[in-house]
Amino acid sequence: MTKHIPILDKNDIAKMQLAGKLAADVLTMLDEYVKVGVSTGTLDDIAHRYITEVQGAIPAPLNYNGFPKSICTSINHVVCHGIPDHERILKDGDIINIDITVIKDGYYGDTSKMWVVGKPTIMGERLCRVAQEALYAGMKVVKNGARLGDIGAAIQAVVEPERFSIVREFCGHGIGKSFHAEPQVLHYGKAGTGIELKTGMALTIEPMINQGVWQTKVLKDGWTAITKDRKLSAQWEHTIIVTDTGCLVTTARDDEDLSFLNN
Repeated sequence: MTKHIPILDKNDIAKMQLAGKLAADVLTMLDEYVKVGVSTGTLDDIAHRYITEVQGAIPAPLNYNGFPKSICTSINHVVCHGIPDHERILKDGDIINIDITVIKDGYYGDTSKMWVVGKPTIMGERLCRVAQEALYAGMKVVKNGARLGDIGAAIQAVVEPERFSIVREFCGHGIGKSFHAEPQVLHYGKAGTGIELKTGMALTIEPMINQGVWQTKVLKDGWTAITKDRKLSAQWEHTIIVTDTGCLVTTARDDEDLSFLNN
């Protein structure tokens, strides 16, 4: 049953595209600042100013259910929802996910990407690459009439042969005029099962891939989720809108080749 999942019209889609472009632009803007010696608190300060002063938008995470910062910065064994901190300095070989969500004209754009800081480790670089390939595999199967299980199955087919695991406790989600909505988008599953996707549905795909076990735990701050075995984790995320033949990626960046998608 899909009646509780909004179907966006042309006006909605145009506003989603704007919000998505702004979110993507924040990641692009941060490129030059993500380097050895910079604190995650500084990255948050830079992003907050850019979103509020340059873009005239709202950083969605700030004060969302009590989250204290404007972006999420998740380093190494942090799976997601890492809280920026001026005491946490980026070091050679760190991998970091920065998750950006902006609100513009009441609509949300949600996206994240990985960086390898300084001199990469072989494992860190490989994990980041596979996580991005998993995202793209999930995006590629999206179209009107596809099912949610197709997305999870496609992601599993990329990740599991690499002997990495897929986080179960967190998933993608519907998005639009609200930050998190139905449906829940699991990053594992069986093809041909789950809700049928319809043209105009908006959702995020954001697989979290672990070097070791898939289990996570949340720290005492109530937000920071880490891998249970403290091995590395990587994640990439896009906001997409289902089309008749594929998907429209509202958060696409210029540094990506998304020509494999049908619109």
